[in-house]
Amino acid sequence: QVQLVESGGGLVQPGGSLRLSCAASGSIFSIYAMGWYRQTPGKQRELVAHITSSGTTNYADSVKGRFTISRDNAKNTVYLQMNSLKPENTAVYYCNADVAIERLWVPDNYWGQGTQVTVSS
Repeated sequence: QVQLVESGGGLVQPGGSLRLSCAASGSIFSIYAMGWYRQTPGKQRELVAHITSSGTTNYADSVKGRFTISRDNAKNTVYLQMNSLKPENTAVYYCNADVAIERLWVPDNYWGQGTQVTVSS
């Protein structure tokens, strides 16, 4: 009923920048909190950044000052601007959102398919 599609991943050199986008589609009534997670082999998926419906943000300590999360409610889209990228930022990045669909007032949680970010020289 709801799809989250990430885009913007790719290969960049250390110190470079990328902007990830995640667009939600389907029978959407309202989108609440949205966030970005990342995962590397052998590691549990971890929170990178989170933003509430009112715009309050939260970041992992390792990305504070370098990454910025934002959202465009009119486009049902959340963004992650990543600057000063480091090799340790290499991971699959996943979009996550709490979404209430039309004719259903209880929100459910959804995941995108993930987009690969590789930081390497």
